Amino acid sequence: MDSVLTPDLCVIGASPAGLAAASMAGSFGVSVVLIERGAMGEGDTSAGDLAALALMDAARKGFLPREGERPSGDALPRARALGVQVVAGDAHFVDRATVRAGDRLIRARHVIVATGSHPVVPPIPGLATVPAWTADTIGVRDGQGHLIVLGDDPSGLATAQGWRRRGARATVLATGSRLLQAEDPEMAAAVERALRRDGIAIHVDVRIERAEPEAPDGLRLRGFEGETPLALSASRLLLAAGRQPDTGGLRLDAGGIEIDGTGAIRVDRGLKSTNARVYAVGGCTGEVSRHGAIQQAGLAVRNALFRLPVRMDQAAIPRFVPTEPELAGVGLLEDQARLRHRDIRILRWPFAENDRARIEGVTDCHVKAVTTPRGRILGCTIVGARAGELILPWMLAIAKDLRVSDLAALPVPYPTLSEASRQAGIEFLKPATQNPWLRRMIHLTRFFGAPR
Repeated sequence: MDSVLTPDLCVIGASPAGLAAASMAGSFGVSVVLIERGAMGEGDTSAGDLAALALMDAARKGFLPREGERPSGDALPRARALGVQVVAGDAHFVDRATVRAGDRLIRARHVIVATGSHPVVPPIPGLATVPAWTADTIGVRDGQGHLIVLGDDPSGLATAQGWRRRGARATVLATGSRLLQAEDPEMAAAVERALRRDGIAIHVDVRIERAEPEAPDGLRLRGFEGETPLALSASRLLLAAGRQPDTGGLRLDAGGIEIDGTGAIRVDRGLKSTNARVYAVGGCTGEVSRHGAIQQAGLAVRNALFRLPVRMDQAAIPRFVPTEPELAGVGLLEDQARLRHRDIRILRWPFAENDRARIEGVTDCHVKAVTTPRGRILGCTIVGARAGELILPWMLAIAKDLRVSDLAALPVPYPTLSEASRQAGIEFLKPATQNPWLRRMIHLTRFFGAPR
């Protein structure tokens, strides 16, 4: 006989967003059931990013973690400590108010779907016959042989760089006309230059038509680079062409939940689906970043438990490419800003003018910010050492609608890389110093303000 659970909240999927939602709700003392069919903490981009960073760190330090190791943290004990009831099994909707997991029926006041996403596997003939990894399966590897990265998502590029720095060959095949097409062309080009300096072979405008095994344990890809035939042999293949929502098997139609053409659950600004009691967060909504998914989880819990009005602010969600140098961005790119605003200003500051960057030898990088003529910050992209940390004040500025003059006035420690952001802000103020009326006022102030 089926057992029936009636919690305040049912979370489907122990992706990072699902674990965050369950833990947050549990901390408020409400009853929570968390359903998961596989390993906890999977279903987002973090596995590939962590493996890539571990490989890069190993190349710097001259050692390698254990083969196949998947560096990660386990948030499940914390969730259980907060009173979250974990149910293992496949979940699906029975109707708009009921979810089944094994022999249990869950009738919760609210449901949050957080099943995450899975790597895209291109429909290439013969792909199943060759040794291939995805971000979810690569773990930490020894960096031996020739690795082909098919696609240019951030973790794929970082893996190629770490592989190459271990002394092996690495090749990146991108389908677009350049790497990182979702990023500012100027800043993406800086990352591409660094990868090429490391000796990574990069091919763009690639179309692979067939994969086939090659003795003794390798593979061969055949296709075109533009209109030129392309054939490459390697020992391993990493699929890095992005991710797609993991919503199969949930029987969403029975729950009155609509999806789009990619399989992503349709949600409103408050992350509510077409079923008023069901929310969706993370990769199953098409959100591609872990940080965005975690923010969605918090907003969905606030909306579900407290009926507080919430709105996902995509402008403040950062972007991150964990290569060396790192690329981090937030808000609008230059071309996007030009389309949405009549006039904009571009502010730049090179790391070559930063004392800490010169000491560390990381000067081939810079900060690029986009503002309105009156100084409202529209976006910022940083390419450089520790860009992922340096983007934080720009994120805060966009989230709180600060002006670039606020950043320019912020004192920062010396000597640090964070001075580059402050100097970019000061660049906004320089034209004002050339204003003749302002200069005349300063002159008068100096005259009348002279000491007696």
